[in-house]
Amino acid sequence: MIRLILITMATLLYSCSNTDQNSNLSIFKYNESSGISTLDPAFAKDQATIWATNQLFNGLVQLDNNLNVKPSISKYWNISSNSLHYTFTLRDDVYFHDHYLFSDSIGRKVIAKDFEYSFNRLLSKELAAPGKWVLSNVESYKAINDSTFKVTLKKPFPAFLSLLSMQYCSVVPHEISENINFSREPIGTGPFKLQLWKDGVKLVMRKNSNYFEKNQDKKAMPFLDAIAITFIKDKQSAFLQFLNGNLDFVSGIDASYKDEILTRTGELNPKYNKTVNLEKLSYLNTEYLGFLIDEKPLPIEIRKAINLGFNRLEMIKYLRNNIGYPATKGIIPIGLPSFNNNINGYSYNPEKAKALINKSNFDVNQKIILSTTSSYLDLCEYIQNSLTDIGLNVEIQINLPSSHRQMVATSKLNFFRGSWIADYPDAENYLSLFYSKNKSPDGPNYTHFSNSYFDSLYVASLSENISNNRYLLYNKMNQLILDSAVIVPLYYDNVLRFSSKNIAGLEGNAMNLLSLKGVTKNIP
Repeated sequence: MIRLILITMATLLYSCSNTDQNSNLSIFKYNESSGISTLDPAFAKDQATIWATNQLFNGLVQLDNNLNVKPSISKYWNISSNSLHYTFTLRDDVYFHDHYLFSDSIGRKVIAKDFEYSFNRLLSKELAAPGKWVLSNVESYKAINDSTFKVTLKKPFPAFLSLLSMQYCSVVPHEISENINFSREPIGTGPFKLQLWKDGVKLVMRKNSNYFEKNQDKKAMPFLDAIAITFIKDKQSAFLQFLNGNLDFVSGIDASYKDEILTRTGELNPKYNKTVNLEKLSYLNTEYLGFLIDEKPLPIEIRKAINLGFNRLEMIKYLRNNIGYPATKGIIPIGLPSFNNNINGYSYNPEKAKALINKSNFDVNQKIILSTTSSYLDLCEYIQNSLTDIGLNVEIQINLPSSHRQMVATSKLNFFRGSWIADYPDAENYLSLFYSKNKSPDGPNYTHFSNSYFDSLYVASLSENISNNRYLLYNKMNQLILDSAVIVPLYYDNVLRFSSKNIAGLEGNAMNLLSLKGVTKNIP
């Protein structure tokens, strides 16, 4: 009987949103052009899967809009003085979604053993989950009792709590995951639960009326009745669906509709002011040019001259419609709590650049090869032209994306375009690119930068649990990277999000996470 009711509701929600059947339901509709292949959080490695599983699952902790770690299923936690032991105290009002494999088909309460099982599952060879790396620094974990879960690290790592906020660390029930195809029939604790999934057509999640979180006004969430995800592959077609009111939300900007929705300066086209909201969020992606500095490196004066020799503000304005911010403050992007606007970085100063070139005695006829991919050719050509004006001879080499990534990772390129999107919201993720023990190909230090003082600061930061003290160490490392001119920071990225005017409460952060539990939709 219960399964029959669920099927009936699925049919109702799956129907077109303009039918009489569900016209009174608040259904949030968005499109995933890349599709969704799994709803198992252990495999949530791409944005489409992360967004969907974020509605279905919870972990011990979560991130707020400012990327601060806050409680989720855990009420609070304690960290030992040696920064190795994390003890989490769980809420006693969190339940898995109802499922026929539970006793009486009613979702049971989450206990600490469920996290022990979920971590075991994540690490299991049989599952072969891509997310198991998040527990690579974990020595052990154990359910002390039903409400206490303890994790011990191999070595201190202050960003560990941020790692636990990733979907990989979601809690799952053993009764369900061991007896069904969990990637297709997920059961979690989230604000929504899977209702229907038809490959390539639509995925529907309906409201979980037993969800444990409340908003600031102590009102039970979620407020939406359902979420409906379509899978239109053509982004321009999906955008037209948004303009016609058949979708409530579009994230990102595509060349096919960029000039229609945005002005040249990156503002919303005035003709859409009455129907569309535009939200510009910081995104934890730093675009940069990197130097290989351990084999015949360019002189530091030339590396600094390149940093000073082009106008980042102008480049972003004319080539990116003001989507992004000039990266004048180093590798750590805007959006991280440790970002510091007082860092002494590089701004456009051609006269100072020319003086540095003259001081270096560098042969300006020598070709400087800048390697990139076709997607970033316009940016590199802009930089090339600007550097020609200050007397440098830059030649652009275009590589296939796969070849470029491989050559960067194996240190085959002396001067290359790179980018770093944060895996977790802590500046350590960026500064690890310059730690000497992370030299490629064994790690992400593609420039082969090696500095004993930097290394000592990096190691010290790993044992510092007081955020402000750790941020001071991060700032010193960031400044050292700039002073050494190891890279040429280009810009800190943005994400543009468009929503219908009848949508409210849409939250996001610099990890570009989609959270719909607090969203409301006004139904005319």
